[in-house]
Amino acid sequence: MSAAALHVRGLTAGYGPVTALRDVSLDVPEGACVAVLGGNGAGKSTLLRALSRTLAFHGGAATAGTVTFAGRPLHGLPPDRVVVAGLCHVPEGRQVFARMTVEDNLRAGALTAARGGRAAAVRRVHELFPVLAERAGQRAGLLSGGEQQMLAVARALMASPRLLLLDEPSLGLAPLMAARIADTVREINAQGTSVLLVEQNAALALRLASHAYVLEVGEVAIEGPAGELAASDEVRRRYLGVVDEQAAADAPAAAVPHLARWEDA
Repeated sequence: MSAAALHVRGLTAGYGPVTALRDVSLDVPEGACVAVLGGNGAGKSTLLRALSRTLAFHGGAATAGTVTFAGRPLHGLPPDRVVVAGLCHVPEGRQVFARMTVEDNLRAGALTAARGGRAAAVRRVHELFPVLAERAGQRAGLLSGGEQQMLAVARALMASPRLLLLDEPSLGLAPLMAARIADTVREINAQGTSVLLVEQNAALALRLASHAYVLEVGEVAIEGPAGELAASDEVRRRYLGVVDEQAAADAPAAAVPHLARWEDA
């Protein structure tokens, strides 16, 4: 078992009386890209917040379970120490510092990085996102939505993470820009950074990932190799919008292939 893998076991979390995650377990092997799919309210963002220890900022808390990365428990660390441990979270909605310049946003991302590694990190993000080098002195709030998403990812990369937590990076973007972001995620992963990708765009996520988990109302309903999930009739119908109308009309409900939910032990 890889020493730089993420292991989540029995994670339960919520907001006051509302349980958003229930007994969730998943793994991200070293160097892998793993996707988490699911509809609105499935618990995807809560999962990433729990892993990055930022759930308390949203009025939530993890109440059970363990999270380890590179053999080290993370569930008792403050958020800044999670970043130092090698996990960086790019939240949904970009959340760049709009009044700060692009360059200063990148500097903010490097606050926990070793001084000697900052120049290399800047070179890396400029190679991945050349537009950010061109707009270094521009206020982040004046960038397009796609450029702000690039900046949000680049800011996280400034800390040289070993695992990048990405929450809906394609949300609200035009198809061409979403494809560019996807290509960049693929390149980041190919460079050796592990990725845990939360996406409502299931087709995009399954193309990027080697393994995927599907959350439904806070529980892992389906998990498996991304290729198998992409070929599953149930996943294609429920998450990819692919419907075989003739087969649906001809087949009785009981004959429709179904991927079993995980059962409680």
